[in-house]
Amino acid sequence: MAAGPRMLAKRVAGLALAVLVVTGCATAQPQASAPRHSPGAARPSLTMTSSPSPSPSPSASVIAIPPPPAGLPQTQALPSANTQVFNNEMTDLWTAIVTGNTSVAIQSFFPLSAYQQVKAISDPTADWNSRLVGDYVLDIQAAHSYLGVNAANAQFVQVIVPSQYAAWINPGGCYNKVGYWHVPGSRLVYRVNGQLRSIGIASLISWRGQWYVVHLGAVVRNTTTGIVDDPSIGTGTTGPPGGC
Repeated sequence: MAAGPRMLAKRVAGLALAVLVVTGCATAQPQASAPRHSPGAARPSLTMTSSPSPSPSPSASVIAIPPPPAGLPQTQALPSANTQVFNNEMTDLWTAIVTGNTSVAIQSFFPLSAYQQVKAISDPTADWNSRLVGDYVLDIQAAHSYLGVNAANAQFVQVIVPSQYAAWINPGGCYNKVGYWHVPGSRLVYRVNGQLRSIGIASLISWRGQWYVVHLGAVVRNTTTGIVDDPSIGTGTTGPPGGC
């Protein structure tokens, strides 16, 4: 979770859950390609610049996921990536990516009620709405554009979560007042035209024993456009460890 609030009012002013469906997509402008960097270095990515595109198509495969009970405290239970709930979260995220309908992926995202308890800042609600969800929407759009004409035929295979890199982040770190489990560099694996491919999920964090996406394309960014994290042929490489 990136340190401190970073209000991006010009980009997503007034963004709220009811307006998560964004109809514009993007065209890929890849940065110079590079192999996976060592721990602590920037991960390879594609940065997407805005351009007109068709409106997203409706999703027919969204799985309803009950939200965590509001008001209950955090636990130190280490999440598993082998639960039906997590698989449902990732299925909804994949549906959002292939359809461009970003609203269906909010169930996979770190809940606002949890973020309000976790973040030691003046206005966690505004930070969640404008910065975190704003970046999430842009990154889903970027991944949708990256798939391009293959989106309709791309099939979700699995998510690889590198549990060996999971670390408990104590209160006081990263402007947080409540601890949580964090794991970096998971891989969203899919198959298109018979070929196995993957993109990264920059950061998952826990709430009450369940993993949620908190950063999809990048944890820290110097751009207001969507990012596709380390697109690769095959399953790619998880990690590196570190971060919070």
